[in-house]
Amino acid sequence: GGGYEPRYRELAQVVLAEFPDAEVEGFVGRTSFEIVINGQLVFSKLETSGFPHEDSVLGVVQDAYDGKPLQKITKSRPPCVIM
Repeated sequence: GGGYEPRYRELAQVVLAEFPDAEVEGFVGRTSFEIVINGQLVFSKLETSGFPHEDSVLGVVQDAYDGKPLQKITKSRPPCVIM
């Protein structure tokens, strides 16, 4: 999971910068990268084959803060390939 750890940490920092009282926890797997907000899966790398855009994640977190229904993030950027 070494390749996903930096992406998770970067995304966690982005979320916490915008929502300082948010609770962000992570588990980095070997083949997955998922985002769960309030128990609801809102993003899965296994479904999109990429990583979420930070703005999309912040939008869903804002919806959670506002008490709005959470929409699944379906747009993603391609994963980086290390050769």
